[in-house]
Amino acid sequence: MGDKKKIIVFDLDGVLINSKKNMQLSLKLTNKELGLSISFKNYEKYIGLPFNIILENIGIKKNQKLIEKTYKNFSLKNLKQTCIEKNIKKVLKKLKKKYDLAVFTSKDKTRTLRILKKEKNLFNYIITPEDVDYGKPNPQGLKIIKSTGKYEKKNMIYIGDSEYDYLAAKKMKIKYLHATWGYSSNFFKKIDIYKLKKFQEIEEVSLKLFQ
Repeated sequence: MGDKKKIIVFDLDGVLINSKKNMQLSLKLTNKELGLSISFKNYEKYIGLPFNIILENIGIKKNQKLIEKTYKNFSLKNLKQTCIEKNIKKVLKKLKKKYDLAVFTSKDKTRTLRILKKEKNLFNYIITPEDVDYGKPNPQGLKIIKSTGKYEKKNMIYIGDSEYDYLAAKKMKIKYLHATWGYSSNFFKKIDIYKLKKFQEIEEVSLKLFQ
């Protein structure tokens, strides 16, 4: 029966939720608190990667743990407006009747569970940085889902919105769908992938991909 199970894995930020305002505010407050001048424009380029890797990529080598702790504390205080919208919840509940669902995100577990709230029960697996040794674009999180649920690669779809999501799916050799409403970049104009225009498309597209 294991080879018949099908699963759709979602990235969180940009795909299931719009967290950009929270990110901007949290970074602004972190800059003020610690006397930093991290540009959100630079930070935004690497959304999808683990926080410490984002700092590495924008040239910040010192006090990474303090910066991350401060940022996450501000983010937690301002999570009230960050949630899954009703129309997305409705689609997820329909998908759940046919498939297993999972989340594979670079956001820490505390904030992820706080955002998902009751909807966390829709997901068979919620994989965060605390569950892996290597974050995206390493596909370790997808491998954990595959091995735990005993899925075949042909029965897995990953839906993301960044280059790092795409690369994780590619390395895993599973199907990838790109959420155009997320934090995409020009990278996706150069490659041939299926681009979802709206969340409601997932039901129809997944039926075709899983045939």
